[in-house]
Amino acid sequence: MPEDDRQPAAAEFKPGAVESVSVAERIRAAMADVSPTEKRVARALLSKYPTAGLESTAALAERAGASPPTVVRFIARLGVGGYRDFQQLLREEVQQRRASPLTQLPRLDVESPSSDLQAVSIEVFEHEISNTLAALPLSELGAAVDLLAAKQHRITGIGGRFSHLLAEYLDLHLRVMRPDTRTHAPSPHRDGPLVLDASRRDVFVIFDFRRYQRDVVDLARTLNDKGAQILLVTDPWLSPVAEVATVVLPARVQGPSPFDSLVSATALVEVLVAGVHAKLGASAAERIRRTDKLAGDISLP
Repeated sequence: MPEDDRQPAAAEFKPGAVESVSVAERIRAAMADVSPTEKRVARALLSKYPTAGLESTAALAERAGASPPTVVRFIARLGVGGYRDFQQLLREEVQQRRASPLTQLPRLDVESPSSDLQAVSIEVFEHEISNTLAALPLSELGAAVDLLAAKQHRITGIGGRFSHLLAEYLDLHLRVMRPDTRTHAPSPHRDGPLVLDASRRDVFVIFDFRRYQRDVVDLARTLNDKGAQILLVTDPWLSPVAEVATVVLPARVQGPSPFDSLVSATALVEVLVAGVHAKLGASAAERIRRTDKLAGDISLP
């Protein structure tokens, strides 16, 4: 059977289900088993997400270098009733992207918040971490590890107001396994030299989550223009940085409080650290040994 004639997936996916599985996650999952022309549609959607999907089928087809029937066929593989339903899902996601602690519903009993704190936290974090890791495309994860482990690259972590903690956490691990890693806090006074020195040897690991920071997005685009590669860690609704990213790794952000959680993203960083350590092997072990010696650490018998 020709690739373009494969039967679409039958999974049901209706408006209102944004919290469970994002459209972007569905698109990535579908890319593993579609024709080359349909894969171009998927890439066009993800490269300008979510606005590309809010265009007409003809406009999206032109953007992807495909035909309108191919667009419709790919959308059907997502389990959506039709293109109009698909666009409604994207509109719902636009609202999710704008969510804040003031608009998210509390998960705990406001009369007795400690009564189910433990149970709710276990349920939420188990669900969010397991779904974050299960949804990662192996190709993207492998590409991320390859970028971070390649010693010809200079690695720079960049985050936002809260997510800068993740950039520092990743850097603290990377620097004991390989050379040329650092973190950068975006600011008008510090960005200039960073941009001037950026080149094709640079990989910027950018952490950006919903209520995306304009300065981080603008910096990512400028660095991309300089030829640097962008590894983006973001939420399921995708930071605008995804438009210029070489690799995109989404992490879920639901927690027991109305605030977005970095727990799943932290788990994702731990996965990257494990992958880099395994990839570097003996050289990482030797650098860790030398680092410990310089730091004066005492090895227990």
